[in-house]
Amino acid sequence: MTPDQIAAAGLRYEVEGPVATITLDRPEVRNAQTPTMWRALAAIGREIPDDVRVVVVRGEGSSFSAGLDRAMLSPGGGDGEETVAGLLAKSDEEVSATIDEYQQGFTFLRDPRFVSIAVVQGHAVGAGFQLALSCDLRVVADDVQFSMKESALGLVPDLTGTKPLVESVGYARALEICATARTVGVPEALEIGLVTVAVPAADLDATAADLVIALTAPMAGAVRETKALLMAASGRSLSDQRRFEREAQVRRFRELAGLLAGQD
Repeated sequence: MTPDQIAAAGLRYEVEGPVATITLDRPEVRNAQTPTMWRALAAIGREIPDDVRVVVVRGEGSSFSAGLDRAMLSPGGGDGEETVAGLLAKSDEEVSATIDEYQQGFTFLRDPRFVSIAVVQGHAVGAGFQLALSCDLRVVADDVQFSMKESALGLVPDLTGTKPLVESVGYARALEICATARTVGVPEALEIGLVTVAVPAADLDATAADLVIALTAPMAGAVRETKALLMAASGRSLSDQRRFEREAQVRRFRELAGLLAGQD
């Protein structure tokens, strides 16, 4: 995508060395999200260079994201490009295929090529909560309020947030959070493992920067292999996981040996 197309979708995208930063840039509506934004996120995900090691996702202004732009629920509302209401005119199969395209704006953040970090302040509601959940790590300000609001609208979370939520807090707590659409504050989020670290808002940028430095210090291959191992661990038997660990370690030994040989 061109910079103008990215900006028109309400985003900024910057790559500096091994770090890519994606910023939701609609502060006037608390970074409310649209289908156009989701499609742009998916396109950005396909374009991230292979040498990027960390992807930072953040929101401009006082909130990370207030979720779906409510104007998108009305015909002709939102950014004029595409509305959720427009889905109703499609067949069930077409609706499902369209949502799949939206979901790709979230799933790329799980790519084992890099570690993704959500830097969250203010509100992370609905689609905003799911975008934060799509990232590997969540660094948050102590004013953050998480909420899965979809049930209050008669909907379900459909932007890939249900699986990481269950993996973070367990089935029962995830069900209660989603079904009640209640707010989760920072003390509870820390207690139940929803966030990685919480700091005063004034320290958020510095804390995120320190984490980026720590994640880019080890060899890139070691971090990527470790992420791939951990992501798949819960779905494997111990025997299978042991095998994948061995295979990954062989690759690491080979790369290290090649580097050492190149120094001779």
